[in-house]
Amino acid sequence: MTLVQETPFRFRIERQGPMRVPGVVFAARELVPQVAGDKALEQVANVATLPGIVRASYAMPDVHWGYGFPIGGVAATDVEAGGVISPGGVGFDISCGVRLLAAGMDRDPPASGMRRLMDILGDTVPRGLGPGGLWELSGRAQLEKILVAGAGYAVEHGHGVPRDLERCEDRGALAGADPSQVGQRAADRGLKQVGSLGSANHFLEVQAVDRVYDAETATAFGLHQGQVCVMIHCGSRGLGHQVCTDHVRVMDQSLRAYGIHLPDRQLACVPVVSPPGRAYLGAMAAAANYARANRQLLTQAARRAFAAAGVGLDLVYDVSHNIAKIESHDVDGVSRQLCVHRKGATRALPPGHPDLPADLTRAGQPVMVPGTMGTASYVMVGTVGNDAFWSSAHGAGRVWSRHQALRRVRGEQLGGELEAHGIAVRPVSWRALAEEAPDAYKDVDAVATATEGAGLARRVVRLVPLGVVKG
Repeated sequence: MTLVQETPFRFRIERQGPMRVPGVVFAARELVPQVAGDKALEQVANVATLPGIVRASYAMPDVHWGYGFPIGGVAATDVEAGGVISPGGVGFDISCGVRLLAAGMDRDPPASGMRRLMDILGDTVPRGLGPGGLWELSGRAQLEKILVAGAGYAVEHGHGVPRDLERCEDRGALAGADPSQVGQRAADRGLKQVGSLGSANHFLEVQAVDRVYDAETATAFGLHQGQVCVMIHCGSRGLGHQVCTDHVRVMDQSLRAYGIHLPDRQLACVPVVSPPGRAYLGAMAAAANYARANRQLLTQAARRAFAAAGVGLDLVYDVSHNIAKIESHDVDGVSRQLCVHRKGATRALPPGHPDLPADLTRAGQPVMVPGTMGTASYVMVGTVGNDAFWSSAHGAGRVWSRHQALRRVRGEQLGGELEAHGIAVRPVSWRALAEEAPDAYKDVDAVATATEGAGLARRVVRLVPLGVVKG
């Protein structure tokens, strides 16, 4: 795959073969996937073949190989011009996202106090594969209320405060949810997992603001130097995975009926306005609302742990990075209704955008870019110059597979090293810890620098870990 470097942080893949638009990769040279077997750039080109795609097939600085779409991939299709919706452009963990909470305390508590806090979190936050959540639902009828109302239903039942919804994307519930499009197997998986981290790269991390780049914006977000924060990364658990599995199967079987030819069957798609397209959008929105409720329950678990030390937690923002949304954007000077796929990419609204909460209109939207255990994370903010449909990087991005990490890292040793550096670790298993070793990821500092250099978002604060609860 030939890349043409246009700027220090922007590369172009020229149109060739069935590509309808070029590919654009936002990254520094050292962040471009180089690992043998990582087909992320090929996937960028494949996405450019989707019917109705406009402007470009984009890749964020954390791009790496995924299912169909690369992780860190962004693509928008014109709904009224045969544009398609592809579950591969959302991912299996629908509405996986990051939520940041600001604590009413500064860092450097006594070591024993941090250990006690992490012990409480480790004991009370459900995680790992399989069932086990903080809220056991009574049955499908109650589950469907969550699928429609999302975090709002959780708050209504005492799991949070109304302000939480103001600081959550879509006020905690994506419109258009259709629980009838969520299969029974997906519902069964979701009944016992509300309020759980899951496994893989999901975490609840206690952090501290290590550096402030923009004091005015940090203040608007409720952040300051030395402040303790909690970052939660998780999604829609087994329910979302099953929704994706079910609808990929339907779309794969529908390709011929809609005359769609693809270079990769993992890009299975149908027109947004088609019956299976509308069915998937309804099911996806329902799974997204499940994810928002899930993070809301975990927020309350963190609040209870901090309350034992007399400390409160306020929500800074909650944003998804595995989702497709119908949005209006100008394309070639004309406003169009687009289906914007963001897979491993987060929305990054600039100051003044009408979808922002009133108290963030002047500042812009918080953009969370987590690293991994032992490394920094960033809070950034959307910028006016972003031409990738207001999208940004969502994290560090993998460079090793989980199998590679297990071959190279011993979980017990890594845990000892993190503890020696003052990071309290509460993993579900040593194996799970090894799979998410810091060396398995790109340098998050370089990702943040490239994200800012490409004009996608700019840095507001840098966070460092104090303790982590791992799935």
